[in-house]
Amino acid sequence: MPVAMALTGVAVLLGAGLLGIALQRLPGASRLVYLICFVACLAILGVACAELLAGTLPAPAMRLPVGLPWIGAHYRMDALSAFFLVVVNLGGAGASLFAIGYGQHEKAPGRVLPFYPAFLGGMNLVVLADDAFAFLVAWEFMSLSSWALVMAHHTDPENRRAGYIYIVMASFGTLTLLLAFGLLAGSGGGYAFSEIRSAPAALPGVVLILVLIGTGSKAGLVPLHVWLPLAHPAAPSHVSALMSGVMTKVAVYGFVRVVFDLLGPATWWWSILVIGLAGITCVLGVLSALMQHDLKRLLAYHTVENIGIIFIGLGLALAFSAHGMQAPAALALTAALLHVFNHCLFKSLLFFGAGAVLNATGERDMEHLGGLIHNMPLTAFAFLTGCTAISALPPLNGFVSEWLTFQAILLSPALPSWGLKIIVPAVGAMLALSAALAAACFVKAFGVTFLGRPRTPVAADAHETDRASIAAMFAFALLCLLAGILPGLFIDGLAPVTQALVGARMPAQTALPWLSIVPIAESRSSYNGLLVFAFIAFSTLLTVEIIHRFASRAVRRGPAWDCGFPDPSPATQYTADSFAQPIRRVFGAVVFRASERVDMPPPGDARPAHLSVIVRDLVWEAFYAPIASLVAGSAERLNRLQFLTIRQYLSLVFVALVSLLLVVSIWS
Repeated sequence: MPVAMALTGVAVLLGAGLLGIALQRLPGASRLVYLICFVACLAILGVACAELLAGTLPAPAMRLPVGLPWIGAHYRMDALSAFFLVVVNLGGAGASLFAIGYGQHEKAPGRVLPFYPAFLGGMNLVVLADDAFAFLVAWEFMSLSSWALVMAHHTDPENRRAGYIYIVMASFGTLTLLLAFGLLAGSGGGYAFSEIRSAPAALPGVVLILVLIGTGSKAGLVPLHVWLPLAHPAAPSHVSALMSGVMTKVAVYGFVRVVFDLLGPATWWWSILVIGLAGITCVLGVLSALMQHDLKRLLAYHTVENIGIIFIGLGLALAFSAHGMQAPAALALTAALLHVFNHCLFKSLLFFGAGAVLNATGERDMEHLGGLIHNMPLTAFAFLTGCTAISALPPLNGFVSEWLTFQAILLSPALPSWGLKIIVPAVGAMLALSAALAAACFVKAFGVTFLGRPRTPVAADAHETDRASIAAMFAFALLCLLAGILPGLFIDGLAPVTQALVGARMPAQTALPWLSIVPIAESRSSYNGLLVFAFIAFSTLLTVEIIHRFASRAVRRGPAWDCGFPDPSPATQYTADSFAQPIRRVFGAVVFRASERVDMPPPGDARPAHLSVIVRDLVWEAFYAPIASLVAGSAERLNRLQFLTIRQYLSLVFVALVSLLLVVSIWS
C-alpha cells in the first residue's frame, strides 16, 4: 500500500531523529543523519509521484491503533495529499542534500540533529492524516519541532524573541483549527474526514474564518505574518529553506483540504474575503522585503508575498466554484497549486544561496557584502537563477504560475457577483504591482550582494561553498528551468487534484504542438517556454559570436565613470537602503513608518554622507504591540497576588465560592 510505504519513510525519519540524539557528539554524525533524511525523502517522493501519475488514487485508508481510544489514527493518500507529499519531500530532499555539507559548519549540531528529521516527519504526517485528531497532533508536532530548530541558537536574544513570537502564533493557529474541526464534527463527534464529508457543516462561514486564521498564521497571511521575518533568519539556513519553501505549503494544504474538500459547497462571499486578504498580503510582503538589508529577512518577507499569490488563485477558484464555473475554477486552482510547487523550488534555492553566503562570510547584512561573484561564481549563478524565477521572468517557472493566475483574473468579468467584479480587477492590479516590485527587489538583492566591490574584508576573503551545497543549488536551479520550459507536464500532473476538488481539469497540455500551453483557447492566450528559452539562448550565442568576430582585440583601459567622486572606496557604491529610497518615500507613509537620518560631513570634508534608516512595521504596532502591552500590564498587576497574606487568600477563596454559587443558582 502506498500509505504504508509513506508511513515507513516517516518512521525512518523519526528513527533518524533518535539516531541524532545518540550520535550527536560523534564526528560525522550530522552527515549520517542528513544522508538518512535525504534517502527517506527521496523514497516518499518516489511513492507519491508514482501514485499521482498512475491515476490509481485515492488509495485505501490505513488505521493505526494509536490516538483516540476505539478510533485510532487514520491515514490516507489521495491526489491532493500525493501532490503535497511531492512538495514536502522534494523540498526535504534538497534541504537534506544541502545540509550534508552545510551542517558541518553548524555551531550547535546537537540542537538541530534530533529535531530536523522530526520536522520532516511531522510535515509528512499532516499531509497523510485522514482524521481531525491525527491532523492536529501532527500539526502541533510540526510546530514544536520547527520551534526547537528556530531556538537552536538560543543564546542570541533576537533568536529567543523570534522563538517566543513563533510559538505564540503557532499555538493560536492550532487553537483556531481545533475549534474549526469541532464545528465540522458537529454533535455526532465524527472526527474522521470521511464522516465530516458526509455530514453538513454547522456554521460553514465561521469554519472558513477559523481555518483561514489557523492556516494563515502558519502560512504567513497578513496580518498573521509577523513571525516569519523573525523566525526564518533565526533558524539555520537549510531549516529556513524548509520553513519557507515547505512548511508554509503544508499550511496551504490544510486550507485546501478543509475548504475545498471537507466544508462542502462554497459560498460567493468566501472568495471576497480570501482574495482581498491575499491582495493585501502580496503588496505588503514585497514592499516590506524591499526595505530590508538582511538577506534572509528579505527572503522571508518575499514568502509572505508569494503566499498572497497562492491565495489569490485559491480565492478565484472559490469564486468560480460558487457560481458553477468549473473550467475557470480548475484554471485558478491549477495556477495556485503550480505556484505552490514553483515557490518550493525557487525559495529553497534562494535560502540555500543565502546559507552559502552566510557560511562563506559570516554575514547576512547586504551592506557588509558585495563583489562575491568573483570568489563564489557558482553560488552567484545559482542565486541569480533563483532571483530570475521569483521575479516571474520567462523562461523560468515563476512566470508560468503567475501568468496562469493572470489568465484566471481575466475571466472574472464573467462572474455574476458585482462584489467580485470590483475586487478581482483591483487585486489583479495589486498582483501586477507586486510582480514589478519583486523584480526590483531581487535586482537589489543580487546586485548589492554579488556585484560591485567588496564592502568588508570578510566579503573580499569569501570562498566557494562545499560540493554538496552546490549540488543542491544546481539541482533546484535545473528544476526551475525545466518547470519553466516544460510547464505542460506539471499542469497535466495536477489534473487529478483539480478534478477531485472542483470537478474539472485544464485541457491536456502535453498533446499540444511545440510543447505550448493554452489555458483557455489559442485565440485568447498561449505560451511556449521552450521557444522563449531557445530564443534567449540563440540570441546570447549570436551576440557573443558577433562580439568576438567584429570587436577589436586590442585591450583598451580607461577610468570608470565615478559620478564625479574619484574616491575608490566601496562606500561610494549603491547600498541596499539607498536602492530602496525612492520606493520607501512613495509608500513609506502608507505602508510602514520609515525615518531617515543623514549625517552630512561639513564643507571641505571628502567623507561621504551616511544615511541610516529605521523602518517600523505598522501591522505589529497596530495589532500586536497593544496586545503585548496589555498582557504585560495585566501580568504585572496580577503578580501582586503572589504576595498576599493568608487572611487575604482566604477572603479571595470565599468570594470565589460565593460567586460560583450565585452563577449556578441563576443558571439553574
